[in-house]
Amino acid sequence: MSYVTRLLLILTSSSIEEEVRQQIEQLWEGQREALEEIVLKFVVAEISPTTMFDFEMQLAEQVRALARQLLQRVLNGLEAEDPQQMPHDVHHQAGGYRRLNEKTRNAHVATLFGTIELWRYPYRYWHRDVPEACIFPLEIELGLVHGATPALVEAVGRYMAQAGATQQSVLDRLRSQHGVSWGAERLRDVTQELSLALEGLTQEGQVLRLLELLQKAEQSRGGRRPVLSAGRDGVTLREYRFRFFEHATVATVTVYDRGGRRLGTVYLAFAPELGQQQMTERLTALIQEVLRRWEGPLPRLTYVTDAGENETKYYRQVLGNMAHPRTGEKLHWIRIVDYYHAAQRIWTMAEALFGKDDPAGRAWARRMCRVLKKPGGPFRVLHSAAALQKRRKLSKLRAAEFRKAYHYIRRRTKLMQYHEYKRLHLPIGSGVTEAACKTIVTQRLKLSGMRWMKQGAQTILNLRVVLLSGIWQPLYRKLLETHDAEELRTYAPLPKTAMRQAA
Repeated sequence: MSYVTRLLLILTSSSIEEEVRQQIEQLWEGQREALEEIVLKFVVAEISPTTMFDFEMQLAEQVRALARQLLQRVLNGLEAEDPQQMPHDVHHQAGGYRRLNEKTRNAHVATLFGTIELWRYPYRYWHRDVPEACIFPLEIELGLVHGATPALVEAVGRYMAQAGATQQSVLDRLRSQHGVSWGAERLRDVTQELSLALEGLTQEGQVLRLLELLQKAEQSRGGRRPVLSAGRDGVTLREYRFRFFEHATVATVTVYDRGGRRLGTVYLAFAPELGQQQMTERLTALIQEVLRRWEGPLPRLTYVTDAGENETKYYRQVLGNMAHPRTGEKLHWIRIVDYYHAAQRIWTMAEALFGKDDPAGRAWARRMCRVLKKPGGPFRVLHSAAALQKRRKLSKLRAAEFRKAYHYIRRRTKLMQYHEYKRLHLPIGSGVTEAACKTIVTQRLKLSGMRWMKQGAQTILNLRVVLLSGIWQPLYRKLLETHDAEELRTYAPLPKTAMRQAA
């Protein structure tokens, strides 16, 4: 029998409903005069935005005080006052614990409505010679994390994951909106524990999200197959201890419907790591799991990135050799080099050929960018650039810049068939991934003066990818359900006094 089940049996009686009703009425009577005074003060005063503001703020504070008092009464009534009615021993995480007969106070339980006091029974580890701290079964069953309730932990996680957040801004928000005064250390502890817990559930949540999007794409209108598109990129991040910059990695998996419209994206992000192996493993596992579970027609598979070393290596070593996880057939991934990176090389060639800010050069670059999207576009751009280069005498530096940009396109013409990609409603730009670098990393981790240790950066990135992938609420509920499965177990039979009371 679990600890919670035992508590319910202990507390069950014919008068429990009446007792709860009386407690609520007592609280209401205690708050009635204060609420009446707030309302009366507002209605007799001259109506203005100032009085309306004061009325709402005072009302919110009074309602929060009522909720805080109610929550404190309810939680403190969950365990019996008589210790003999409580389980004598409990089992938790492969260890046994014995009840102490005096409740102790936790004066710093943080809730959505403020800080409350919680009186609960401690249970000491069976073996006295083992330096094991006491546990508090009630706090475990309530799901408290460093003294914070599940609802407040969820709010803290969201606040820390939002763009522009800082430790100080979140602490100020907790104080003003929830009446909770924390220090930075407690905030970090709660955030880190939540981040680690969500990290283990993230892939499953992202898989379900992508399967949902693929189902919508399959049912959409249009003359083309749905598209599952992957991308990855890097973004610089300043390290705290040594003050140098490294590359964090961001990846996206996006679903497009039959008309080429983006339905949704899930994100992955990792702090700087040599070789980016963790990103490679997680992105590959996510894609394979989605394909393994997807039972509809196979969507078109695209990989849209710039021509960076890590991005190219991932295609050559992983995607280019990937087999379907169920059938074993080799998958056909369409590698697409980002159109805008190719267009940037056209502008580089224009500057080398015509000079900086030359009107003729700008006109040629704009025309070539349009040509690049037409049939045979890369070849036509190269042909025009080569013809111009032969008629112009370039300096050594400008010639080197021209050759570098020219060969970028020449070596990747097979990956720049943008006219054909657009005909099939495939994405030609890595804008989703480029934007992810900004939204996932820059808007949260690269604010003024910020420097990060890798562990701290990863803690925030774990929360960011869950929030922006659109799976925060279902994943957090799944986390709570996972905690529910880790029940405390009891050994002794239910005390006779409690059994008689339940009867």
